[in-house]
Amino acid sequence: MVLAGGVGARFGGPKAWALLPDGRTFLDACVVALREAGAFPLVATLPPGSTDPEIKDLAALPLPEEGLDMFASVKIGLRRLLAVEGWTRVAILPVDHPLVASAAISAIAASDESAAIPSFRGKHGHPVVVDRFVAEAIADGSLPGPTLREVLGEIGTIDVPVDDPGTIANCNTPDALQRALRNAR
Repeated sequence: MVLAGGVGARFGGPKAWALLPDGRTFLDACVVALREAGAFPLVATLPPGSTDPEIKDLAALPLPEEGLDMFASVKIGLRRLLAVEGWTRVAILPVDHPLVASAAISAIAASDESAAIPSFRGKHGHPVVVDRFVAEAIADGSLPGPTLREVLGEIGTIDVPVDDPGTIANCNTPDALQRALRNAR
């Protein structure tokens, strides 16, 4: 699941449509990484009023209103995913982490715990991976938050060491994207 419903005020517009140097949007890069890691189904929360970006295998889910916080976006996306049977874990990837490699996502998803978070050189990053029963508890309010960080603190997570600077590359401004691209080299 890609969280891409924000207006991207610090970036100058919605980060879902921000471009990487290779011409791909942040959203497309996130979806490709998730797909290559074996994630299915794929859902992305998008800014209200967004049109379907027509990305292969992606269910686009425009948020119902502006101003929702990230945890509300998480719950909306999880409710959509929970309508689909057959999956056991979900990777929750903010769109401002478009440099995450599929190998890192696969490593995080392979953990045995109900919730896992990547660690690159001692720093936590994204995506977070949770089991379906955790997703259900978030969606139905049994784990009320008010943030995903608080939910993860309550249930406990395992750190999964990864060799991927993209997991900690929060590209929430154009300058942050440029720094992350330099650090990835």
